[in-house]
Amino acid sequence: MLFNSLQFLIFFPIVTTLYFLLPHKYRWAMLLIASCVFYMFFIPKYIIILIITILIDYSAGIFISNSNGKKKKIFLIISIISTCLVLSIFKYFNFFNSNIELIAKAFHWNYSIPSLKLILPIGLSFHTFQSLSYVIEVYKGKQKVEKNLGIYALYVMFYPQLVAGPIERPQNLLHQFYEKHDFDYERVINGIKLMAWGMFKKVVIADRIAPFVYKVYNNPTNFKGLPLIIATVLFGIQIYCDFSGYSDIAIGSAKVMGFKLMQNFRRPYFSKSITEFWQRWHISLSTWFRDYVYIPLGGNRVKIPRYIFNLLITFIISGLWHGANWTFIIWGALNGIYIIIEKLLERYANKLFNLNLKNNFIVKIFRVIITFSLITFSWIFFRANNLSDSLYIVKNLFYNFKEWFNTEYLKNVISSIDLKSYEFLKVFISITILFIIELIQRKISVIKFINLKPLPVRWGIYIFFVIILLFLKSFQNQQFIYFQF
Repeated sequence: MLFNSLQFLIFFPIVTTLYFLLPHKYRWAMLLIASCVFYMFFIPKYIIILIITILIDYSAGIFISNSNGKKKKIFLIISIISTCLVLSIFKYFNFFNSNIELIAKAFHWNYSIPSLKLILPIGLSFHTFQSLSYVIEVYKGKQKVEKNLGIYALYVMFYPQLVAGPIERPQNLLHQFYEKHDFDYERVINGIKLMAWGMFKKVVIADRIAPFVYKVYNNPTNFKGLPLIIATVLFGIQIYCDFSGYSDIAIGSAKVMGFKLMQNFRRPYFSKSITEFWQRWHISLSTWFRDYVYIPLGGNRVKIPRYIFNLLITFIISGLWHGANWTFIIWGALNGIYIIIEKLLERYANKLFNLNLKNNFIVKIFRVIITFSLITFSWIFFRANNLSDSLYIVKNLFYNFKEWFNTEYLKNVISSIDLKSYEFLKVFISITILFIIELIQRKISVIKFINLKPLPVRWGIYIFFVIILLFLKSFQNQQFIYFQF
């Protein structure tokens, strides 16, 4: 079920009303049933895959808690391998199989294993990682084993964050299913406001930008120079508004019922470094890789060569997590290389030149622009359909640069990507609103900012928001980008 669908518009108030009307002891069961219904709106039979992973990790948690020493570690390994095997079959088998086939052909080997005709279950990567975090935390002794199978199933399947996160940790979410959440008007209204803001980012900005990005990136060889730059920058805005919009709706819908999900985005395009960007972008995934991959590898408490390896391998795995394609692997590796260079510069350049410019306003702006440019460049590999397309785009980004400031040329470019003047104005207005609000949120959350205003001012803001939403909304309901992961 899509958040931006008529079905969800009916589903959400019904489930929320039932949640508050039912006695506390029945609420978790209702939420579990509702989450199953929510998931089965996509491909119903794939709920079986989800049930299998739930049973594997639920059982593993119990076995781990009842074991010691090597036996305990064996159960952990069995759980990780079993859960990852399900993900690998659906997401990575064909990728690795096709690459092995290419190698076999190059060496004239006989290789005849066919590809599997499978559709990747929605959100499989997300609930796989959420399941693994539970098993690992039980193994570490940081999470008490959950003996109620229904509650554990709800932890994995909780509908607001089921298909695209945030990827929760058991310490934050599991105990909340046992807590009684009373109806609180202010909390409910604040949750709905957050959902509305997420919907604005999705249907007003991301969905309106999508057709222009699609036109260029699905036929990149038809374009050179500035159209490729425009499409790439627009995709950077699109993916942010699409994914952070989903996270806001997820966090807001959970908040309405009294659940607190972790923050997943924190104004990432205002970051002054690549490191800071990854502390602000998809926070639940970044911290997952930090805690369960980077730190176990040794983190930064090792010699420089190993430190570089730890960073690079973490980002490469992160790229592969996003998709079974060389473009995602390159995207991950590129971001890893960015951070390695950044860390080495911080370590040596500052000492060598005794630089202390971090508080300089001009330097801050410059750093934000550089960070945005580097991240946007890496999005080429994330968005391109294949490696050939991505290399073509990189090669032709700055084609005919001298003509970029020619008015007639700019008109032709805008026409070539079907970006009519009124559409451009709508895109410009919506993106401007986005960044103005994010600038305000550096000091205070917009919800708190609005709540502090007098009643007439608040209602004026609400009416203005509704008018803007109706005026700027795209009427093409697009699936959320991160559903494919």
